[in-house]
Amino acid sequence: MTTSFTRSGHVFLAAVLLLAAGIGQAAAAAPRLKPFNLAYTTTGDLSSIVAQVEKKLSDHGFSIVGSYAPYTDATFPGGEVVSAQIIGVTSPALQQAAAETRFGGYAVVQRVTVTQVTNHGTTRIQVAYTNPAYMAAAYRLKSDLTDVAAALEAALGTQQAYGSSDGLTAKTLRDYHYKFLMPYFTDPDQLARYDSYQQAVDAVRAGLAAHQGGTSRVYEVAVPGKQETLFGVGLSGPAGNACSGDRYIMSRIDFHAIHSTGHLPYDILVAGNRVYALGAKFRIAINFPDLSMMGSNSFLSIMCAPGSIEHALKAAARGTAAGQAP
Repeated sequence: MTTSFTRSGHVFLAAVLLLAAGIGQAAAAAPRLKPFNLAYTTTGDLSSIVAQVEKKLSDHGFSIVGSYAPYTDATFPGGEVVSAQIIGVTSPALQQAAAETRFGGYAVVQRVTVTQVTNHGTTRIQVAYTNPAYMAAAYRLKSDLTDVAAALEAALGTQQAYGSSDGLTAKTLRDYHYKFLMPYFTDPDQLARYDSYQQAVDAVRAGLAAHQGGTSRVYEVAVPGKQETLFGVGLSGPAGNACSGDRYIMSRIDFHAIHSTGHLPYDILVAGNRVYALGAKFRIAINFPDLSMMGSNSFLSIMCAPGSIEHALKAAARGTAAGQAP
């Protein structure tokens, strides 16, 4: 009887150990994702390469919904001189995926970037784009956007993923926050509220057209079948709110050799009669997950940015007249 019990115990223990090992192996095997994909590097005229990239995207089924240059000849860490062009693209697959979840509209546009970097007399151009699988997990979509990733790779190629040294699993990204007490995806800034969805959309359009808070409209895409519209928002960082500026922020934290230009532009999402933006602390951290809290080129170096960005986006969301939003 004792021998039988001992053998059963050993069998049970072995089964538990095998199960634990299997779980550990599965966790270790989970793909680790990074926020951006470098398609290729090249040389030449920046505007000509932008035109080539736009044609490749159009030829592979993407609609170009807007583009802008957040900075030209900006001085970055290490003395680099950086110019950039950002292209917003959407597709039927992106629109379908965005329609399936609440706040899925944040993912209805992927960002393609052409970044010219001059360093020690040498100029190279980096063509890159946001990683659809990473963004799908961060924005809690039902789809992993595999088809979108394949289309972008077919259009532009993929040389390497970047933006994080080790990457993050999809499971981690779906519940991501940078540190204790920092915001999650589900903690957006509520910028304004109106009587109707259309009134909210019209107010944001007006606010962006008037460049309230130093904002400008880069693109506007409505999610089919839902009362959700995504606005891409450029931030100039006007006098009195300089910390909100694209150039101000990126010249302090975008310091690696391959640039994370696809962090821009910021987003305003109209959902129903309310106007939202992802908390800037979340929005910055999701694209710069390795950014240190303190030291040079850290969150501390842009400590004023989250509040300044919220201030600028609220100004746009409230339309052209003070107090327009209830």
